[in-house]
Amino acid sequence: MEVPFTVAVEIPLVGDERRKNWAKKVTNVDDSLATGWAFDGDFIATGGIQDVEPGSVVLVYGEKGSRANPAIEARVYTVNSDATLSLRASARGRAWARTLRDSIEDLLAEADDAPIEHLGWTPDLLRYSDEAINEEVRRRGLS
Repeated sequence: MEVPFTVAVEIPLVGDERRKNWAKKVTNVDDSLATGWAFDGDFIATGGIQDVEPGSVVLVYGEKGSRANPAIEARVYTVNSDATLSLRASARGRAWARTLRDSIEDLLAEADDAPIEHLGWTPDLLRYSDEAINEEVRRRGLS
């Protein structure tokens, strides 16, 4: 089930901006592949704010160093409803895609299993941080 709202999230730039770098909101993994082509989804820009649905799995790739011998780094994040990212996995080197493939599959399965609405928690309420909700509960004199 897709969340019908987005949050403005800062997508980090990994590596050197003069070298290859990209980010993708991963929606599916082809486990027959062990390269970056295994990850399906929409590309999003790195190094700035992007509107992304909470719960999304974001893969960020970057290189630094020389063209002949690039230092590769890839990171996997999940997007939180408070517009923050949680680092869930990372890998370095040429085997980065295979190293991260199973972790990304697990995160996508976890996201599919997570209920969006639970005991009245509609997507509108998911926009607020736990701290803001606790503050409102105290303000109303509830416990």
